[in-house]
Amino acid sequence: MSEWDTVTVLRKKAPKASQMKSEAAVNAARRQGIAVETQQKWGAGSNKQHVTTKNTAKLDRETEELKHESVPLSMGKLIQQGRQAKGMSQKDLATKINEKPQVVNDYEAGRGIPNNLVIGKIEKVLGIKLRGS
Repeated sequence: MSEWDTVTVLRKKAPKASQMKSEAAVNAARRQGIAVETQQKWGAGSNKQHVTTKNTAKLDRETEELKHESVPLSMGKLIQQGRQAKGMSQKDLATKINEKPQVVNDYEAGRGIPNNLVIGKIEKVLGIKLRGS
C-alpha cells in the first residue's frame, strides 16, 4: 500500500504580536469587520523622560492667589554673612549640607522655597540661628 493518500498541509506560523499590532494588520482587521481596540500609551513613541506636566506649568505661572513662599531676604543676608564669616564659598556650604550650590544661591538671594531640613543643616554648619527669635 502506498502513501499517496496522505496529504501534508504546510501552514504559516501564527503572526507574532508585534506583526498583529502593525498598521497594515490593524487596517486589514478593520476591513474584515473584526473589532479592533486601539489605545495610545502615555508618552508612546517619544524619548522624553522629563515631560513638563500641566501642574508644573501651573506652578510656573504664579498668580496672585497662587504664590510660592520664598525665603525672606533677611534670612538670605544672615546665611551670606555667616558663610563669609567662616570663609566659605557657596559651593563649600552646599557640599557641607549635601545640597546643590544653586540651592544655597537661591536661599541667599531670597528665591529659595523654605525647607526646614535645608535650613536646619545650614544652621548647624554655620553655627547660627535662622528660625525663631
